[in-house]
Amino acid sequence: MQILKARFALRASATQFQAWSAARHRTATTDTKNVEYKPIRSVLVANRGEIAIRVFRACTELGIRSVAIYSEQDKLQMHRQKADESYLVGKGLPPVEAYLSIPEIIRVAKENDVDAVHPGYGLLSERSDFAKAILNAGLRFIGPSPKVVQQMGDKVAARQAAIEAKVPIVPGTDGPITTKEEALEFCKQHGLPVIFKAAYGGGGRGMRVVREMSEVASSFERASSEALGAFGNGSMFIERFIERPRHIEVQLLGDKAGNVVHLYERDCSVQRRHQKVVEIAPAPGLDPEIRQRMVDCATHLARHVGYENAGTVEFLLDDKGNFYFIEVNARLQVEHTITEEVTGIDLVQSQIRIAEGMTLPELGLTQDQIRADGYAIQCRVTTEDPANNFQPSTGRIEVFRSGEGMGIRLDSASTYAGAIISPYYDSLLVKVISHAQDLASSAAKMNRALREFRIRGVKTNIPFLLNVLENQKFLNGAVDTYFIDENPQLFMFKASQNRAQKILNYLGYVVVNGPATPLATDIPPSSVKPYIPPVPLDLSPEAIKAQELTGENTVVKPPKGFKQILQEGGPEAFAKAVRNNKGLLLMDTTFRDAHQSLLATRVRTHDLLAVSPYVAHNFSRLYALENWGGATFDVALRFLHECPWERLEDMRRLIPNIPFQMLLRGANAVGYTNYPDNVVYKFCDMAVKSGMDIFRVFDSLNYLPNLILGMEAAGKAGGVVEAAISYTGDVSNPEKTKYDLKYYVNLADELVKAGTHVLGIKDMAGLLKPQAAKLLIGAIRERHPDVPIHVHTHDTAGAGVAAMLACAEAGADAVDVAVDSMSGLTSQPSMGALVASLQSTKLDTGIPLQTVSEYSAYWEQARTLYGPFECTATMKSGNADVYINEIPGGQYTNLQFQAFSLGLGSQFEEVKKAYREANLLLGDIIKVTPSSKVVGDLAQFMVQNKLTAEEIHARAEELSFPKSVVEFFQGAIGIPYGGFPEPLRSKILKDMPRIEGRPGQELPPLDFDKLKKDIQETYPDVNDQDVMSAAMYPQVANDYFRIRDKYGPVKHLDTKTFLVGPTVGETIEVKIERGKTLDIKTLAVSEEMTAAGEREVFFELNGQLRSVFIRDEKASQEMKIHPKAVKGDKSQVGAPMPGTVLTIKVKEGDKVDKGQPIAVLSAMKMEMIVQAPQAGTVKTVAITNGQKLEGDDLICTIEE
Repeated sequence: MQILKARFALRASATQFQAWSAARHRTATTDTKNVEYKPIRSVLVANRGEIAIRVFRACTELGIRSVAIYSEQDKLQMHRQKADESYLVGKGLPPVEAYLSIPEIIRVAKENDVDAVHPGYGLLSERSDFAKAILNAGLRFIGPSPKVVQQMGDKVAARQAAIEAKVPIVPGTDGPITTKEEALEFCKQHGLPVIFKAAYGGGGRGMRVVREMSEVASSFERASSEALGAFGNGSMFIERFIERPRHIEVQLLGDKAGNVVHLYERDCSVQRRHQKVVEIAPAPGLDPEIRQRMVDCATHLARHVGYENAGTVEFLLDDKGNFYFIEVNARLQVEHTITEEVTGIDLVQSQIRIAEGMTLPELGLTQDQIRADGYAIQCRVTTEDPANNFQPSTGRIEVFRSGEGMGIRLDSASTYAGAIISPYYDSLLVKVISHAQDLASSAAKMNRALREFRIRGVKTNIPFLLNVLENQKFLNGAVDTYFIDENPQLFMFKASQNRAQKILNYLGYVVVNGPATPLATDIPPSSVKPYIPPVPLDLSPEAIKAQELTGENTVVKPPKGFKQILQEGGPEAFAKAVRNNKGLLLMDTTFRDAHQSLLATRVRTHDLLAVSPYVAHNFSRLYALENWGGATFDVALRFLHECPWERLEDMRRLIPNIPFQMLLRGANAVGYTNYPDNVVYKFCDMAVKSGMDIFRVFDSLNYLPNLILGMEAAGKAGGVVEAAISYTGDVSNPEKTKYDLKYYVNLADELVKAGTHVLGIKDMAGLLKPQAAKLLIGAIRERHPDVPIHVHTHDTAGAGVAAMLACAEAGADAVDVAVDSMSGLTSQPSMGALVASLQSTKLDTGIPLQTVSEYSAYWEQARTLYGPFECTATMKSGNADVYINEIPGGQYTNLQFQAFSLGLGSQFEEVKKAYREANLLLGDIIKVTPSSKVVGDLAQFMVQNKLTAEEIHARAEELSFPKSVVEFFQGAIGIPYGGFPEPLRSKILKDMPRIEGRPGQELPPLDFDKLKKDIQETYPDVNDQDVMSAAMYPQVANDYFRIRDKYGPVKHLDTKTFLVGPTVGETIEVKIERGKTLDIKTLAVSEEMTAAGEREVFFELNGQLRSVFIRDEKASQEMKIHPKAVKGDKSQVGAPMPGTVLTIKVKEGDKVDKGQPIAVLSAMKMEMIVQAPQAGTVKTVAITNGQKLEGDDLICTIEE
């Protein structure tokens, strides 16, 4: 300690000698006041956060030892580290009370040889008993005398002083008001509106404007409660409320010799809830004459009361130029910084020097020497969420990057990555101050600086501040205290994407808890990076110049294809071109059905887009690329956590020349249920606008009403209608009579009559044998010579290539294939095999075999990334028993995985046999999603329960059948050809309702606007595509929105990382958009868990250390952790902010209305009433009085 004191003595010697020299030459006038100069060697700051640091810095510059105090909750805060010494105060006391404990503060000061105490602002700064106690303890108080603090802190006494000094005042109470009855009496006597103010504190705490008599009592109680919590006294002062005023305050300095100067004024009109948000110095556009009168009044009042040290006199200025005294803040103000910037005067150093006994003239602070230069703006960056009614945001700052540069000053405390923002104190994070020669330039600097900030982990009000700074009224300086209330556009925010931190959260989750999407097998994804075959570069002079500017190569435009014919001539011209084409056209299913059949539909957009440019340049002669719809829509949302609409748009951008085809399940769109007609129409319209061209419209039962609805919707949207006949049975087998040649030809007639552009044959199980193909295609071609025919099949039995060649010979225009490495088994026939088989024939495809080979090589490598979903884990070869069981190719592998998951893996042969029996029980139906699911569910039900077909018939009335089976018999997916089997249907349904006709025709139209509004209550940034996804899959889409909101664009991760996460020490590259790439290295995972069951995962992001806390789901199950409310579940009420439970207003079993108060929380000196989000009955209450909650902690559950 002696060494430390010696160091400070040396450091202080120069500045103290200068002060002493100035004091020796005082004038006689000064000497008559007996002003003693006594240097200060050490200062304790009775405060916390940024103001404490501000004083410490001033002390350091003056060579004065600085001493900090801190509460137990503040032991990790920066202010204690910035001081030369720091000491715990108020051990065992609540967070705020620790800083309000006068005896404790004096104890620390006396024990540590402190000369003076600086109160900062807030807390004890305006408590006269504190100032008096400091002086009584033999210490110096850096501020006004206790008498003046008491007089100015008492708004009634301050008002009386203003009256005596002939300063204009606002009508108000003569003394503090302590009861709501007194408040009511005043309001009745003087009228409304009035404003309630805390009699013993400021800063907007305990302040309320009341315009209705019915609100007086309740507003008084809330304001008084806030004042009591913030200042230890709930007394209130009431005055008339001046409409549309500007809030102008004059900064003063007074010394012990009676000298007073002003440092010009500040405009503090930009306020919210009477708390200043943005301040400007000097007040823009203020009439010089009014300014002079105002500062004259302020200095006169200060001299009248004998004011010394720093203080502020506040006025309201109306639109007629009249100003009224409000109050005196007998302390340093939060916004003192902007006065310092425009005057060049250090107010804190001035405070200390005045407390030492120096006079203003000795400091060079005479009025004629004080000038205001330019304009300064201060923005208070707070940890509040402006999009959520400015609710306090607490937690850990995960990322902090500040905005700096010329003309910018930052005053802050806990502004670093890893800092904890607690709910116990004010939400101020950093004060940003800009200074320039004019208001517009100062605002521009502030705007730039705020945009440079990157703060993650807690919400801030920066988006709101930016809106203020860009508002023309603000830039013109034409603001009053109504500015925020009258400009609702200030609350329109573009949400921060926060992509990098969200991706780190995802990676951390997978590292700690394992895969975020369920894996089907134990086969790991490979570490291979598939080789992407190159595309030709544009070497024109223009392209080379563009490369020099952007650093990226430009590829040549791909050759024109059938897409251009469609664009130029429409669906009819497209169909005509297809029909007139001389060779066989191919549709590549690699982008959809192939991976649905082989890899459980798990191929991600990341790997599809990688090879898309190559496909565009080398396969322009394709009939189409099948890349959307069907199961891909569901799986993208459910398991891949990516938007199917974005996938479609991204593929269209990279493949502009090949038509895209999708599966449309008729009236079921891309779902598994019936939708209102307007949903199907809107879906098709949106699909075309996003890049879709051809709609292969089918119905799982070939039910014409459903089919025709889908055709009409696709046609109206401007798409190519390819009405598809779902094929089953065997037209070449005379013993199979239900689905004979006549059935299919008649169905084709109906579809052509309904206006289809192309006729599709959808052989979803691969049942179309070569001989049957000749018969079927030949008969349809003979009946409809001008209509293009397109055939789809699966290669489950291994006869797919032969069948497709037979179709081509019989007159088919296009057939489906998959690239070689993604063909065979339950996928489509091999592209290479068909291309090679038709080379040099009249049906030559025109596609080079070498090109197919290069394309296949990419997918051969890419396929290994999806080892966890590889069908060959269970299916080693094709199987001709498909001609018996008729299982669709897309369902075959899924059914096999499902059987394994249910413990029926060894009984899969039994499942296949049961599938055939289930099909016959249901009436030998067409089998494709969703009808195939009905058959599959019934088959697994039979195997699990060891039931035969005979037992099903015998026990149908007592068995509990799968839901899909019951709904099928009700008619939920349509009416099968030949009707429902009886008496089985009647036995299963008993008296259940039955649907007659098209299932969706009676459904009322979906209100998309209402659906969007409902979703936006939880996810404000959803677009129309998201709303359509929710219309298709409500729960799946909601889960996707939640994951997207939490983890961001995980689609940009490479597939291995997405599935199983990175390994420690591994570096990955994530390109989130053009010109923005994240380099992420996983460093370590903590072995220790926090009290909340979280592990810290460390990363290096673009060379900077980052960490995230991830709940260890397995380990935390053994810990007692308060549950969280599930986002989007309206039955669960979560804490809107961290805080302490003050009051619980409901109990289990209570009936509540929407909006009814449930509980009252308190945080950061603000009370928050938690309201019921819906009407219902309180099922559970998860909180207790006094309990401390984190954000989103479950408060209660409400059942409708």
